Amino acid sequence: MKTGTIVLIIVLLVLIAAVVALYFVGKKAQKKQAEQQQQIEAMKQTVSMLIIDKKRMKMKDAGLPQQVMESANRFAKNTKLPVVKAKIGPQIMTLIADEKIFDSIPVKKEVKATVSGIYITAVKGLHGKTAPVEQKKKSWWKRTVEAAQEKAGAKSVK
Repeated sequence: MKTGTIVLIIVLLVLIAAVVALYFVGKKAQKKQAEQQQQIEAMKQTVSMLIIDKKRMKMKDAGLPQQVMESANRFAKNTKLPVVKAKIGPQIMTLIADEKIFDSIPVKKEVKATVSGIYITAVKGLHGKTAPVEQKKKSWWKRTVEAAQEKAGAKSVK
């Protein structure tokens, strides 16, 4: 056999092994996430709170409780989280918001939120109307792709 063919076979075997390993790691992570979601659902409470501020910031800069910082791994401490500072009753707390609802949380408004520990899972406006969420400006690449898809009839945009 030629050396090029042998190298190609070895590379293919390594790629197949990597795909199989990622499959099993993904299944394990999916099970872990399902367990965590069940725990969140079991512990949730509805609380009235005044949202003071919201930002995306690194975990080590967010001012979260020491116990949370100790349980997080070193990579998680450097990733940016959606952090909300809210007044719940007489005390001001730092909470972590779900990524899906972070943009819909109104600042300097009183809301009724579903909280599980320090994690906000849902938010509803309490007084007055909540302002509609601003649409972010699309990048040049996304606009070009959407225009091409609309022209080709692949999907309807809007």
